Amino acid sequence: MATDYDVIILGGGAAGLSAAIYTTRAMLKTLVLEKLGAGGQVLTTGLIENYPGFPDGVQGPDLSRYLEQQATKFGAELQYEEATKLVPGRGSHTVETTDGKYTAKTVIIATGGSHRKLGVPGEEELAGKGVSYCAVCDGNFFRGQEVVVVGGGDAAMDEGLYLTGIVKQVSVVHRRDQLRASPILQKRAFDTANMKFVWSHVVERILGNGEVKAVQLRDLKSGKSYEYPAAGVFIYVGFVPNSELFKGVVPLDDNGHVISNIRMETEAPGVFVCGDVRQHSDRQLACAAGDGVTAALSAYRYITEGHA
Repeated sequence: MATDYDVIILGGGAAGLSAAIYTTRAMLKTLVLEKLGAGGQVLTTGLIENYPGFPDGVQGPDLSRYLEQQATKFGAELQYEEATKLVPGRGSHTVETTDGKYTAKTVIIATGGSHRKLGVPGEEELAGKGVSYCAVCDGNFFRGQEVVVVGGGDAAMDEGLYLTGIVKQVSVVHRRDQLRASPILQKRAFDTANMKFVWSHVVERILGNGEVKAVQLRDLKSGKSYEYPAAGVFIYVGFVPNSELFKGVVPLDDNGHVISNIRMETEAPGVFVCGDVRQHSDRQLACAAGDGVTAALSAYRYITEGHA
């Protein structure tokens, strides 16, 4: 069956562009659909020090540009359009966008996800300037300083415990008077000397001029608000996979992640997934790139073995 492309990749972040590098080098006609900007979350990240091959680190916007240049150099077409519908078919899949309709032998879902925001004043303005959603990425910037972690689930405890090995003190701000994290993580947290808990509080505002200096907290029991000094604010109040488009198309887990096997194959033949939108993703840049490569190779095999 004739199609417009061999591969359509939904999402132009690190996972999607890594996939595109491999599909195009395998001589597969490839279209990448990205609604905002090539690079995804990398584009809005400052210095990245944990991506292999950059011993002095690399700025997120620079790495985004490198990924885009590498993918397009080998022939990937990059269109800034938002996908609105995916219709899997036998030998041909259809992707509808805000601007048109495309068909392909295979589709790679690489739409990523979004950190749930607090939605308080100062959060957007100080993002990347003390406000972070990734301790592994940014923890070293706060070595020997005092930081705040917002949240009470597994992610908050995991990331908070990571930070305790770097910073002077971690203050966990949680709106309840007990954690939601798993018992083993709770025990580790409570046993860690430089982890402090601020119960029944919420962050009302993040304060600073060019960089974070403090947070304004409100005690939910007394109603009083006050400033709490901090050099950094790490926010873990949920992560939302960008998978709304795929409900009823491919299986999702209870949190909305696309379910796949180790080869990034979904239950829909010819539809693959990679990066933060997939189930069990570690949400790390290097992992996303590896996922993209795996998905690309699986798509290549699917086509060359005669399934499409």
